[in-house]
Amino acid sequence: MFSSFSFFEIFFNKSRWISLILTGLLTAFASEIKVIPFNGEAFRFGLGSITFFLIILIQPPASLALTGFFTGMIVVCFRILGDLMIDPVPFLANIKNHLPAFLFYFLFGLGLSVIKIEKYKTFPLILGFLAAGIEFIANGAEHLMRYLLLNHENSSFSEWALLSGVALFRSYFVVGLYSSITVSEQKKRMQEMLEVGSELYSETLYLQKSMNHIEQITASCHDLYRKLKKSNQGELSVQALLIAQEIHEVKKDSQRILSGLSKITIQKSNDDFFLSDVLGFVVTANEKYSEMLDKKISFNLTISTDFYTHQKIQLLALLNNLTANAVEAISEKGKIVIDIFEELEFIYFTINDSGNGIPEEDLSIIFEPGYTTKFNNHGVGATGIGLSHVHEIVHTLQGQIEVESQDEGTTFRIKIPTDNIRKKGE
Repeated sequence: MFSSFSFFEIFFNKSRWISLILTGLLTAFASEIKVIPFNGEAFRFGLGSITFFLIILIQPPASLALTGFFTGMIVVCFRILGDLMIDPVPFLANIKNHLPAFLFYFLFGLGLSVIKIEKYKTFPLILGFLAAGIEFIANGAEHLMRYLLLNHENSSFSEWALLSGVALFRSYFVVGLYSSITVSEQKKRMQEMLEVGSELYSETLYLQKSMNHIEQITASCHDLYRKLKKSNQGELSVQALLIAQEIHEVKKDSQRILSGLSKITIQKSNDDFFLSDVLGFVVTANEKYSEMLDKKISFNLTISTDFYTHQKIQLLALLNNLTANAVEAISEKGKIVIDIFEELEFIYFTINDSGNGIPEEDLSIIFEPGYTTKFNNHGVGATGIGLSHVHEIVHTLQGQIEVESQDEGTTFRIKIPTDNIRKKGE
């Protein structure tokens, strides 16, 4: 609501003050793009109210009423200045001619403040209806003020019907435009969350595998402790026991980390996506990756089947890893072809690149942890866990993976039971 507190708060806040001025100026400029259906300026339908409403939805101000007040003042001043520059008229007559516009924007902002539009942003039909009602009232008040100050002519029923129709059209147009913008932003955020989720899932796989190794090492150390103790090697047996205890502490810490990561990845699995959505995310992410590496790579995606999948995080981790490897295998320019099809009870994924192939003698060990062909400027190799991650994910989905490589190009073929990735009830 419009209050002295909000006035002084905004007045002394530089960024909000600038926001007020920009809102007013943009609205004033847009209001000059107009249609005048009848003689004179009694009815003028422009883009001003559309711009004003859209700005408020996208960037809600601290005080809607105060924003409407300043916007109305700026619009009136802008129009008076324009008239004085084009066709000088008496100053008082100019004010009387444009002052009703101030009333429109002030009442529009005040009305939006009264209904508290933030509550209705997720209900576009209700929001559009309420905004149309407020605009109709503000338009009616503007016309009544023009009647008192200027022409004293009564409006016909058709003119009032036109006012209500225009109010409905403009309000739902703005709400629809705002909804499309927010949906696009939500999709972008969801894509970012899925990418993070896929990386976390890969980490949980390897953390789980490390914990299994830790358990084996703990058991081996404890067994060594018992054997040393039986052979009366007291000092060595105590050292073996201490090592077992330290490793057990590491295991407990790893369990706590794994528990936290698992909750995050489970939380990100609440929403189901089409298989085509997941593949779209993979292609989009790797297009950006190839651009970052200054490579010109074309991506060809063919998918002959589509369905809801509840394994989107696992599939994203799997496909993103293989596609990123394909991007890295291409020197400067090339192409990556991804083909997905369903046959009998299996879904098949084929990823082919035109990059440098894998040496034939390495094909049998590429899925082993530590295998890598990537080295930095200092000759230090990468961790070599990417393809082993892929192998682990395929194994958890009860699938199979094959690789075929030549001097130019590598092809990975993955076969997974469809029921293991298709959402139940599809």
